[in-house]
Amino acid sequence: MIVGTVRETKTEEYRVALTPEGAADIVRSGHTVLIERGAGEGSHYADDEYVAAGAVLAATPQEVYARAELMCEVKEPQPSEYELLRDGQVLFTYLHLAAEPLVLDSLISSRCVAIGYETVEHDDGFLPLLAPMSEIAGRMAVEVGASLLKRPGPGRGMLLGGLPGVPPAHVVIVGSGNVGKNAVRAAVGAGARVTVASIREDQLRALEELYAGRVETLISTPQSLANAIAGADLLVGAVLVPGRRAPVVVSRQMVRSMGTGAVVVDVAVDQGGCVETTRPTNHLEPTYVEEGVLHYAVPNMPGAVPRTSSRALTALTLPYILRVANDGLESAVARDGALRRAVNVYRGHLTHPGVAASLGRDWTPIGQLLGAPA
Repeated sequence: MIVGTVRETKTEEYRVALTPEGAADIVRSGHTVLIERGAGEGSHYADDEYVAAGAVLAATPQEVYARAELMCEVKEPQPSEYELLRDGQVLFTYLHLAAEPLVLDSLISSRCVAIGYETVEHDDGFLPLLAPMSEIAGRMAVEVGASLLKRPGPGRGMLLGGLPGVPPAHVVIVGSGNVGKNAVRAAVGAGARVTVASIREDQLRALEELYAGRVETLISTPQSLANAIAGADLLVGAVLVPGRRAPVVVSRQMVRSMGTGAVVVDVAVDQGGCVETTRPTNHLEPTYVEEGVLHYAVPNMPGAVPRTSSRALTALTLPYILRVANDGLESAVARDGALRRAVNVYRGHLTHPGVAASLGRDWTPIGQLLGAPA
């Protein structure tokens, strides 16, 4: 099979879907890897490294798309790529289609097969390909928030950990999954006062036991959340419903109650955002002020640390890439439940129930289309 990778075109996206090490493993398995020239530059991987790994360089993305049977990327297709997708071609990338209906329409029109990294899901609900990026984003959220609280700028001028005799900043983290847990780790490490709100009592209990009183936990309800957020210095939005649009759990009034100079970092923005005042930004213009509160809402936060992110991503996607390349798409999907759940679009059909529910669309189980159990 010909496996292709191109330079990412999303604004300030420096990650690459395949490192030279990953390319070497695919070539070693008997397949061809086709790489657009310069695809790895943002992660400091030179073309010569890919050539040494056995990959073939291509001059343009058009060439890669025209020849590759399996396209591996990092982010959802951009408008310049819509017309490059073709019938039956497999696209493996982060899709987040519940927040991207126009991308969904382009995928359906192309009749390609689109598999979302973020919807590869084990039987127990674990999301193995989303986890590392969630961990990075959770840790970055607190780093970014701490920086934005400083002056110059509209932040209120606070040191996250405070000083002897001066109280630390109050960080409220909404959600206790991978993003939330890693945000807690970073915030506690910085010496902040930390409150975590979640509907998952088991996860809150684990955080209580791990941090032994250094974290305040609460079951999230509209009133408990409003009480916790009022006057907070930094709010981290970390809510996730796999495959679906993030529910808006933080209202505009709650944001207003934080006060002038506070900071919101909504990591859930790639699924639409869990804060009412969130709108997507990018790494070039990452912030805006609304209700007197500074907002950071970059959908591809891990793109700021591309070397780390690309290595983690390739290591985890490689087994699935090889499964599709070695067995063929239909056979791989039939045998692997986690991969089967990740097929969002199959040759003109929406096949993911979470995306369908979020956008109010009809869907067809992938098993029905393949003539196998869903």
